[in-house]
Amino acid sequence: MEGSGRAGLPLQDAAHGEVSGCPRRFGHPGNEGPEVPGLLSRANRVRRRPDLRLALAMTALLCGTSHADLPLETIGSVEKLASPPSPHWVFASDAVNERLTLIDLDTGRMLGILDGGFGVTTGAYPKARNEIYVASTHYSRGSRGERTDVVTIYDATTLAPVDEVVIPAKRAINPLSVGNMALSDDDRFLAIFNMTPATSLSIVDLEKRSFAGEIAIPGCSLAYPAGPRRFASLCSNGAMLLTTVDENGRELSKIRSQPFFDPLKDPVTEKAVRYGDVWIFVSFEGWVHPVDLSGDAPVFRERWSLMTDADRRNRWRVGGYQHLAVHQATGRLYALVHQGPPDSHKQGGSEMWIYDLADGRREQRIGLHNPGFTYLGVPLEFGKDWIWPFNGLYGFILDYLVPDLGIGQIAVTQDDEPLVVTGSNFTGMLAIYDGLTGEFRGRVVTGNMTTLLIQAPWGGVSQ
Repeated sequence: MEGSGRAGLPLQDAAHGEVSGCPRRFGHPGNEGPEVPGLLSRANRVRRRPDLRLALAMTALLCGTSHADLPLETIGSVEKLASPPSPHWVFASDAVNERLTLIDLDTGRMLGILDGGFGVTTGAYPKARNEIYVASTHYSRGSRGERTDVVTIYDATTLAPVDEVVIPAKRAINPLSVGNMALSDDDRFLAIFNMTPATSLSIVDLEKRSFAGEIAIPGCSLAYPAGPRRFASLCSNGAMLLTTVDENGRELSKIRSQPFFDPLKDPVTEKAVRYGDVWIFVSFEGWVHPVDLSGDAPVFRERWSLMTDADRRNRWRVGGYQHLAVHQATGRLYALVHQGPPDSHKQGGSEMWIYDLADGRREQRIGLHNPGFTYLGVPLEFGKDWIWPFNGLYGFILDYLVPDLGIGQIAVTQDDEPLVVTGSNFTGMLAIYDGLTGEFRGRVVTGNMTTLLIQAPWGGVSQ
């Protein structure tokens, strides 16, 4: 967790024992300085300007007094987060700094940071334990050397690492928002997706805090939670594989389904969202494929379309690195869409379309705001405190005068007053909307350089 800094405090001059920003005493031996043509020497200026000498003396006195009165700081103290955590706390993943940053959407404060090692960072959040799990990769020489993969266990209150489990050094490293890691519904086992390019799952027993074993999933990829001891994977022929583990985390059974989509004609994206026991996959052409995993075998419900014929003629498509979110209590599906050619499924959205999952009806279309600009994590913003109408200049420039950043990430909090959070690959700032009305609520600064994933894990099923 980030400790408190010393910003705003004067720094001690190591060479002279003085506080920087406070003038040195004129007339000190060797400190008179050279004569400059047309100017008085420092000594002469002091002698001829008694008022200046008095002012300098008062300044030195004040600097010394303020330094003496500064309270002593305690080093090594660890703050604790409120418990239970707020549903309006979200984690934002930064691909450049390789970390997860915790943000309070209500206050705009950054609450803490989780290190992600090498690669894009995602977290898993159990319901029964006050812990956070992060799979990460580390090299003995920073960017090279011996590779070690671990699952780090963090205390969810202090964000301090409390333990780790070493796993095979083969976990997949990619910018996917979902599927690289899955927590079983009973919080017992964690599955980490491996790709070497052979595909498999590393299973970690979270109660014993030990590596349970590796399970091959040939022809299939990724891991989605699908029950107390079961994980689902997408297969290259359009099928789904269900892998069940026993009490020790070893392979108990595998069930491979028939294909439920055509991977050549209209493949689904792997960026699915979960609604109860149903995983919702969306194809490149906007067809929704609901997959019910409540039984022993997957049940593929009737597909339906996000797009009307008119939408398709106008080239509306889903797109982004995390383009779906669902609110569990209301059954509302949020989708990022843009106008673009075929195979533009990585392009960020310009609008957010909201659907009722009960009947597939589109309820709202909301134009999206740019989340804001950052440089090295610092927001490039101005005008908030200016008088009207100039206080709105920053938002006007973002939305109308600068190129569209493209909204690539979306998440929704799981409470009765949900907030929708959006981000872009090219900035560390986030935009906030009312999850029920779609009203734009403002922007928050995360301190990140980029945004590749947003997770709202508390108060319901994590995204």
